[in-house]
Amino acid sequence: MNILDKIIAHKATEVAENKSLVPVKLLEKSIYFKSEVVSMKRYITRGDKTGIIAEFKRKSPSKGVINGAASVEATTIGYMQAGASALSILTDHEFFGGKNDDLSIARKYNFCPILRKDFIIDEYQLIEAKSVGADCILLIAAALTPEKLRSLASFAKSLGLEVLMEVHDGDELERSLNEHLDLVGVNNRSLKTFDVSLETSYSLVNAIPKEFVKISESGISSPETLIELKQAGFDGFLIGENFMKTSRPEQAALNFMNAYRKLIKTTQVI
Repeated sequence: MNILDKIIAHKATEVAENKSLVPVKLLEKSIYFKSEVVSMKRYITRGDKTGIIAEFKRKSPSKGVINGAASVEATTIGYMQAGASALSILTDHEFFGGKNDDLSIARKYNFCPILRKDFIIDEYQLIEAKSVGADCILLIAAALTPEKLRSLASFAKSLGLEVLMEVHDGDELERSLNEHLDLVGVNNRSLKTFDVSLETSYSLVNAIPKEFVKISESGISSPETLIELKQAGFDGFLIGENFMKTSRPEQAALNFMNAYRKLIKTTQVI
């Protein structure tokens, strides 16, 4: 059993427990549940933003604790002030040290779109995402059958949420594309081996239909790489570990984004 299999198996148990503890009717009473979402698709492609989805992540199965001391409030406000197009908040606790409250805190202090980064396998988690203030949810093709992914995406859209589908190879992309998606992300890190290669993004960018906003995820550590990915055809970039591994993630994000903006001025990026 690889790490993704372990995460999904644990998630099934976790969701069943949450359903018994917090019924759907209670989630639907949240102040956020009927709020209109902020479009991540629109923010990623705004000319005055960087296209960066800045992630708040305390730990990971491959790296262990990345930053156990960072404040959600200070970090996410700093990310937004630095020029991030959107936020990604890890809410998985067992493997990534996150919690739903992290996203609600980020929502309280930021008006930009927020992605709920978790391993979604059940409709309950989509209602949960809306109740804590998420605007967009992640569906991982490697963790779902194409039929289940399409069904979850459709349900998410019925709640007003946008959908980012994540793929790792061409087979996942081909079998999982559907009309309910808004963004397609290519994860450069294998969820089975945790090896990272940007070639994954470069090899798949042209296979993603133009109607979807294209996101490159993981393994991005330099502003120069963003220029190359942008020239290859990507609209956005998910970056977390590169910021979170520092003592002040928000300052690392500002330095990175300032360097990126300087590069854009001197590079012909279409």
